[in-house]
Amino acid sequence: MNLTATIANSAWLASSLPAHRRFCSALLHPAKAQNRLLRERLTRHAGSAYGKEYGFSKIRTYADFVENVPLIDYDDLAPWVERIRKGEGQILTDDPVSHLIPTSGSTSARKLIPFTSGLQRDFNAAIGPWMVDLARSQPAIAFGPAYWSVTPAVQPRDPEPSAIPIGFAEDSAYLGGATKWLVDAVMTAPAALSLAPDLDQFRYLALLCLLRARDLRLISVWHPAFLTLLLDALPANWDALRDDIRTGRCRHEEACPMALLRALQLRPQPSRARELRGADPHQPESIWPNLKVISCWGDAQAAGPLGELQRRFPGIWIQPKGLLATEACVTIPFAGKHPLAIYSHFFEFLDDRERIHLAHELRLGEAYEVVVTTSGGLWRYRLGDQVEVTGFVSQTPSLRFLGRAGNVSDCCGEKLSEAFVAQAMGEACAGMAVPPRFAMLAPDNDSASWHYTLYFEGPAPGNLAAQLDDILCRNPHYAYCRKLGQLQPIQIFLIGHAGFETFAKVEMAAGRKLGDIKPRALSQQPGWAKHFSDMAPESTPPAAAQRN
Repeated sequence: MNLTATIANSAWLASSLPAHRRFCSALLHPAKAQNRLLRERLTRHAGSAYGKEYGFSKIRTYADFVENVPLIDYDDLAPWVERIRKGEGQILTDDPVSHLIPTSGSTSARKLIPFTSGLQRDFNAAIGPWMVDLARSQPAIAFGPAYWSVTPAVQPRDPEPSAIPIGFAEDSAYLGGATKWLVDAVMTAPAALSLAPDLDQFRYLALLCLLRARDLRLISVWHPAFLTLLLDALPANWDALRDDIRTGRCRHEEACPMALLRALQLRPQPSRARELRGADPHQPESIWPNLKVISCWGDAQAAGPLGELQRRFPGIWIQPKGLLATEACVTIPFAGKHPLAIYSHFFEFLDDRERIHLAHELRLGEAYEVVVTTSGGLWRYRLGDQVEVTGFVSQTPSLRFLGRAGNVSDCCGEKLSEAFVAQAMGEACAGMAVPPRFAMLAPDNDSASWHYTLYFEGPAPGNLAAQLDDILCRNPHYAYCRKLGQLQPIQIFLIGHAGFETFAKVEMAAGRKLGDIKPRALSQQPGWAKHFSDMAPESTPPAAAQRN
């Protein structure tokens, strides 16, 4: 048992109990809880420029809210955010904006999301109940340290001038105050890892921190492929890492900033180095015998990599994360399901006919696009995520992430949405003994005609292209384009390894933060073969669907 981690974990969980009680009460009465949240936010922020523009002080009912406040996306929000960036106060909220948090955009390279003390409370209202529920089901996690990697960006600092700081130095800043201090106290890896000069050094240093923590209890990452790729680097670096642990040095220290070296707190650990002699870098359970839980994405395109993670950690409980975005916390893992973060934000949902529904009106099996109102100044904001109702916790819907609602590829009028493509891939891959570690569909243009390419990492059956093509033809627009010859048969590009890592590097080069890069079933951009070409198995030509 690690005494320091045990004390910090216990204090964090104790401080989260009031939020857990409020959340459980709200699950029983979602309509009442949501109505209260909306009234509080409208009253609190009526004096902001946005509140005055849309008459918050005159709004008495939800119907008034809908009539006066428009649905928006980031393009609508951007002018208001620009005023905040230049230093104006009381723009979207009456609360001061402490930071602008960058995240990936749909129509722009990135978005800047205002972060306030109110939004911090919103996140704590969800994360606290999640951690209390997790500790009750897996109490052993409280007796040791954890490894959290939410946004391990290794990229240059933003050079853009701004009166408001852009980005956090560390993810625990989302929680703030004493909670941040307690979370930092249980972490095996310091936030300063984000200062690593490149991705390879980040990976080495992360492994060094993990190997030093024999009593590791919890690993929380965003995408399961992040952890598998980290483990892939372990055998090649095994001897060097053990030697660094023994001597208390780091072979990359000359390239590391001094702040990072201080945060690593390097010191000799000869006893741990001796323990690792008997461990196997290919068998994680021999390295971390007390590991109890791994938390990561498990929906949509993360389902395949999740299976690979389960294979590598056969005795560990792997908990699929909820839907947590930079802008808002939509769902949390709780009571074996993923209920809406009902006590954090005010939610609305759009069905496929753009009709609006409230949380207590959602129906089992139906899909919706998430609209959120937060304490950070997002008012009726279309988050762009599509979810499906899979059940209920008390009276509150439990949701599964399907994909990005706004991601539609339409080269020839086929109108393929990401949610539909993700479902089609899931059906096509359902019978596979080994699920793909990475799979993404993207358009490609060969001289005068278009086709779609399935970029696929894993053993692919010979009929996969034709099978996927058949399923996609359930979309009448796609079927019509195929019939007319506007779209040629699907081709498959086999990736030997590192599919998600290569995809993430391309996205990072386009200005997106690593922690914000979600697995994607569909890309609208052609030309991915040039990025994956170095990862393709030798002598493997693309396979095409035989449909005319």
